[in-house]
Amino acid sequence: MSHLSLFQLNSLVKKTLEDNLEATHWVVAEIGEMRLNQKGHCYMELIEKEGNFVSAKIKANIWSYTYRNLSGWFESITKTPLQSGMKILFNVSVQFHEVYGMSLNVKDIDPNFTLGERARKKQEVIQQLMDEGIFEMNKSLLLPEVPQRIAIISSETSAGYGDFISHLKSNSRGLTFVTSLFPALMQGDNASNAIIESLLKINNNIDQFDLVVIIRGGGAQSDLDCFDEFDLASYVAQFPIPIITGIGHERDETITDLVSHTKMKTPTDVADFLINGLERVDDILNESIFRIHQSGNVQLSNSKAVLNQAVSDMKISIIQNLQKAQTVLDRKFDEFKYKSKESIRLSEQRLLNSQDKLLEKSLMYIDKNKQTLSNFEKQFELLEPTSILKRGYSISRINGKLIKDLEVNANDEIVTEYSGGEAISVVKTTKK
Repeated sequence: MSHLSLFQLNSLVKKTLEDNLEATHWVVAEIGEMRLNQKGHCYMELIEKEGNFVSAKIKANIWSYTYRNLSGWFESITKTPLQSGMKILFNVSVQFHEVYGMSLNVKDIDPNFTLGERARKKQEVIQQLMDEGIFEMNKSLLLPEVPQRIAIISSETSAGYGDFISHLKSNSRGLTFVTSLFPALMQGDNASNAIIESLLKINNNIDQFDLVVIIRGGGAQSDLDCFDEFDLASYVAQFPIPIITGIGHERDETITDLVSHTKMKTPTDVADFLINGLERVDDILNESIFRIHQSGNVQLSNSKAVLNQAVSDMKISIIQNLQKAQTVLDRKFDEFKYKSKESIRLSEQRLLNSQDKLLEKSLMYIDKNKQTLSNFEKQFELLEPTSILKRGYSISRINGKLIKDLEVNANDEIVTEYSGGEAISVVKTTKK
């Protein structure tokens, strides 16, 4: 029975592959593992998956000179370096070594395939969010009129967080914001879960905040991969208060940007957005104060005019009443004079018969009329308006009209004149 040595068998396999395979092949595979050695050679393990099951696996290498060229070109196109977990379109040659077995030597990489693959995955996540009806949920929330209580998700040591806080505190009007930092990783494999944990902590005290900002500084495109994950985007989309993002990357929008209420380019842009919103409210309040002040001055001027008119009318009324009283007094005095003369005439006729008696009656009659006159004078003094006010009475008017049967309503302004001056009051309630 003929037989082959192991070396002979491996040599036969090697020759068979060389004779039957093309020089290179374009192959789609995912980078399972990847490492560089000291000489700059890149060693990888390429895999293919069906769900979570690895259906194929093979070793591959990129020699240092080729790796320097390919990796730099790939990163310049895709804005992210070669790394584990990427699905790549490789141009490879198949190699078989009698000792080390079969492997692939990478000759070229198509970065456009990777761009398309990233876009496809991103679109799948977006479509899933839309299918579940949550894509626009956070955008549909109303921003608070005065957003001053800000929950911040960021890395405490990041430049983006420092820029945001500095910019927020140094606003020109001295507007005050209350900020609370919820630290989280902002890149890497665990970043998505860390940000979700911070959102859950904020949600536990949701009444203490007006909105949430998620901020970080700039970085490589690959640093933003966590913001394209479905779980994080789902939490942001369904969060019960508005979320504003300032992830610090101007070229591309992450899915987290798309589902948040408002997307800004940088952390300082987020700070400007909050400051501008509060400045608009401040302008409205200042304008309202100015209008109230103007309205108050107009009403005060009108009230003064009404009061002056009331004083003038009162003076005229007093003079007219005094004139009427004087006329009555003159008439009474004339009547008294007439009656006195008549009495004297009659008395003179009777003088001869009863001079003493006539004199006595005349004096009594004179005293009686003096008392009557004195009573009239006192009555006139009591009827004089100034005397009425001095006795504790007051005169009240609404819009210059005396309050008699006039209906009084809540919030009416009443001007009350009394002996020492006047008072202006506002009706709180009325009661029949």
